Amino acid sequence: MIKIHFMRRLSCTVLLTVCLLILNSPSFAKSLQSPLQCVAFSPYVGKLTPDYGIPPSKALIDSLLDKLIKDTPFRCIMTYGVINGLEAVFTAAQERQLKVIAIVWIDKDKKVNSQSISSGIYLARTFKDTIIKLSCGSEVRTRHGYAFDSEITRCIQAMREAKISQPVTTIDTWWEWCNRSLRCEPTSFSTQVDWIGINVFPWWENRHSGIHTCTTAKQAADFHVARLEEVQQVNPGKDVMITEFGWPNGPDNYTEKNYKTGQHCGVAGPKNQAYVIQSTFKQLAQKHLSGVLFEAFSEDWKPSSEGNIGRYWGLCQGELPYQCNAALNWH
Repeated sequence: MIKIHFMRRLSCTVLLTVCLLILNSPSFAKSLQSPLQCVAFSPYVGKLTPDYGIPPSKALIDSLLDKLIKDTPFRCIMTYGVINGLEAVFTAAQERQLKVIAIVWIDKDKKVNSQSISSGIYLARTFKDTIIKLSCGSEVRTRHGYAFDSEITRCIQAMREAKISQPVTTIDTWWEWCNRSLRCEPTSFSTQVDWIGINVFPWWENRHSGIHTCTTAKQAADFHVARLEEVQQVNPGKDVMITEFGWPNGPDNYTEKNYKTGQHCGVAGPKNQAYVIQSTFKQLAQKHLSGVLFEAFSEDWKPSSEGNIGRYWGLCQGELPYQCNAALNWH
């Protein structure tokens, strides 16, 4: 009887240990979390630009978020900056019970970077229940190569030293997160970050890449998920999400030619934009993966760097009454 009793106690102890290991495992914790469905939010609409002039007002930020809540299902946004008036976004988000992925903008000016890092730490501490993830920069390597890797690392280290509670990354294109290799491989940041954010745009690859085949709107969701899974495979144990994807809503039926192959692949328009958005979020949800749509409101300053197509990425227009894509069926 003593032996049987001992064996029962041992079995219960082993079972309890196994249960605790499962409950505490990252994979189990991830399985309990709902995938994020967010939208990129920048209040630089109309005649506003982040390059100069006055910053967006609190009233403008409030009106844009109210429109987003009223006409779309998104209750999570991703922001681009934490200084120059953009601090107001976090107060407005908190008031509306929105969750935020906050990007601390990193660029050439180290003094401005220092201001952004300090503000990012302050906001992360102040809005613990609103800010759910942080990124030290967005597409810094895409813009500057490896020239400012030390600034990204400085930002990540500052977040660590400040002991902020939110997970930290640096966001970049999937190509940079694959270490610029067709056979995806880890980068120098893979061990530094808590999670990985990748930006995936088949529209731009249709124009600039001579390697991949043409990707139509019908194929875009498959392309998005395939790139995410590539990065996942070489970063086991890391939470990987698409931090930007999208499709231009105009000019309607506009297409661009690949500068290497001469092929025409992607066709712009509200119906194709709606299809890409809904098919991508559907695939991501089926695989329990997260994504951020680019973007909430079209920005008229974008053509200065992206050509005329740059003003057509918004889910909603950047001018009053901020009309949103009528082709989308959210039900």
